[in-house]
Amino acid sequence: MAVRIGVGREAAVGERRVAMTPETCGKLVKAGAQVAVAPGAGSAAGFTDQMYADAGATLADAPFSDADVVVCVQAPPPAAIATMKQGAVLVGALQPEADPSRESALRDRGIVAFPLERLPRTTRAQAMDILSSQASMAGYKAVLIAAELTPRFFPMLTTAAGTIRPSKVLIIGAGVAGLQAIATAKRLGAQVEGFDVRPETREQIESLGGRFLDLGISAAGEGGYARQLTDEERAEQQRRLADHLRSVDVIVCTAAVPGRPAPKIVTAAMVEGMKPGSTIVDLAAETGGNCELTQPGRTIEHAGVTIAGPLDLASMGATHASEMFARNVFNFVSLMLKDGALAFDWNDELLAKTVWPPRPQSNGDTP
Repeated sequence: MAVRIGVGREAAVGERRVAMTPETCGKLVKAGAQVAVAPGAGSAAGFTDQMYADAGATLADAPFSDADVVVCVQAPPPAAIATMKQGAVLVGALQPEADPSRESALRDRGIVAFPLERLPRTTRAQAMDILSSQASMAGYKAVLIAAELTPRFFPMLTTAAGTIRPSKVLIIGAGVAGLQAIATAKRLGAQVEGFDVRPETREQIESLGGRFLDLGISAAGEGGYARQLTDEERAEQQRRLADHLRSVDVIVCTAAVPGRPAPKIVTAAMVEGMKPGSTIVDLAAETGGNCELTQPGRTIEHAGVTIAGPLDLASMGATHASEMFARNVFNFVSLMLKDGALAFDWNDELLAKTVWPPRPQSNGDTP
């Protein structure tokens, strides 16, 4: 029997993305799947019900009730999980252990959950990596917000009233979001610097036209993430960074590690030492922020410095963010489809290491 895949309307406040686009819907239908989409599921991202119908989907008010696989951007609320089939598969950014009621609902229904934030960061997994694809949109949008908030031009301008020097923009963190932010600020004509405690990011920053800010502190860790700094290293880093920030016009903070609070890099004292009219946009606000003064979801002013803590940045670019997210999901779901039916290979590390609750690998293709 063909696998049935359901797509509902996202319930999270402010969420405009959708986990399946008409493009990926058509690919799944061609692969032999039956797709049910809730009316209006993609409308906030620019995808109409007719576009889904043309791609082969069926519009259904209760797409979860008989779905073998449910795909989502953020986890459905517990009440929606309770309507899913016993033992159904759920794929998306689920964070099952972040909410006890969500965790309980998943366990009660025996849901085979695949939180894509748990996906191993390997070369093979890049086409399924939602963290990277969504971070690229977040980094792009963060710089546009900074350009709007700053009382300065980003580029150098030669005018009848004289020459305006370019803004000096510092991007903190050189992961996917940070590198996209560097590239975007550079395109806007700013004088761009990138700072990261991982020395291997120097080449990436410089390849995008930015200058690597070297504070003499290295925190290279495992898996491409930074290790925890010692107290002495942190104190010296903060002293050198505070001195440098006195000349910076705009800071975009992007340093984050999945599943952990964002590291506090910019202190209140650093903010108070910056020039009046300076701007900070803290992309890490959703996990507490890199700036000590960041208030998630708000834009405030402190000592003449504007500090923005925007949330749902990827959702601000819902159309392209959805296209990337949906392709990530399609590539992952394809791992468990065989001739249009579900077939789990638990020897595949991408399935075995992503599934929740975790389970030991075993031979065979059935769950």
